[in-house]
This record gives sequence, structure tokens and C-alpha cells, in this order.
Amino acid sequence: MLIYTSDHSLYCAKLRILLRHKMLLFREVPPPGGGGSSTYLALVPSGNLPALVDGDFTLTDSEAIAEYLEEKYPEIPMLPDTLAARARSRERSRFADTRLEPALRLTFPHVDPKVRDAAAISIAHAQINLRLHGLGIMLQRPELPRDRLWMGDPGTIVTLEWIALFEGTVVPRLEWPQAVQTYRSDMLKHQSVATELKAYRPAMLNYMQEKGAL
Repeated sequence: MLIYTSDHSLYCAKLRILLRHKMLLFREVPPPGGGGSSTYLALVPSGNLPALVDGDFTLTDSEAIAEYLEEKYPEIPMLPDTLAARARSRERSRFADTRLEPALRLTFPHVDPKVRDAAAISIAHAQINLRLHGLGIMLQRPELPRDRLWMGDPGTIVTLEWIALFEGTVVPRLEWPQAVQTYRSDMLKHQSVATELKAYRPAMLNYMQEKGAL
């Protein structure tokens, strides 16, 4: 399989964790002509990254890709057996994509200290704390044991790594619930997560350096 990615994209890192966990071979390339180019749009009309090319089938959106791969390659399942637990995994995915990551994204226009707006950072800081608190409550629910990697985990853990990197450099110190701290440690016990974060962190740091934040 071929995946179109960009170096520091959170959603591309999320997909690579899933592919590695399922032990699927993939080749990774940047979007031809660059993201948003006419060349790439001719191949991927939405212009989204990541995009998956599986034979003559092309698909975008990390959640849609995750569901596709789960159905096509169920041998290493990333959705639990029970209805309630599967719902919880999907709930965590949606929370990461629609609540936690958007709170983090509020900070991206202000990573460069030369253009940083203190009021905007204050709003982002409050939103990130709110979402960390909500995640801490969700993580105390029993349906998703940590000895397995579920579909809701890759996006969550990558977003948390960005938040941790931004803490103290872009946003003030955050309120990390103990459940979230434990979750981060537990996720690193999964080889696919540890491997991706080790490879991905240089791209994260490079982004910060380019923005003058480090």
C-alpha cells in the first residue's frame, strides 16, 4: 500500500501507528506537487493528508482509512468484541479528532513567539485543560483495557505528545489528570506506538525549530 503523508502531520502519524500495529507493509511518499497542488488534487480530490492508495482504491480521512483497514485486515483487531467497547473506541477517536486536537490547533497560529497573541494562547490553554480533564474521565471507564491497542488510541496518543511538546514553550503549564499521565505511559508499551513516536519526534522538533519556538 502507498500512503501520501507530510512530515509533521499528526493524522499521518496516527495512520502509521495503525499500519504498524496491523503489521501491514506500506510505502510512504509526499503528495506529488505538494499538498493542495493541482497534481495532487487530480489524484486525491479532497486534498487531504493522509491518503491511502490500495491497488486502484484511493481513500482519505484517517478515520475512514482506519475503518477500511480494520474491515479488510481483521487478523489483528483494533476494535473490541463487544458493542459497548467498540462504541467506546470510536468515541475516543471522535473525541481526539473533534475536541482534543482542535483545542491544540488553536495554538498553531501562535507557535512562533514573534507573532504570538497572549489572549489567544490563554483561550487555547483553557480549552486544552478542559479536554485533558474530559479525557481523564473517559480513560477511567473499564471497557478498553490498556494491554491492547484500540482504534481510538493512535490519534489520542499523538495529540497528547504534541500537547506535551507545546507545554512550557507555546502554552503555560497544563493540568494533566493522573489518568492521562498513566495512559501516556501505558501506550508507550505498545511497540507500534513507541516506534512511531521515536521516528516522528524529530519532525515535531524540526517544526518547532522552524517556527522559532525552540
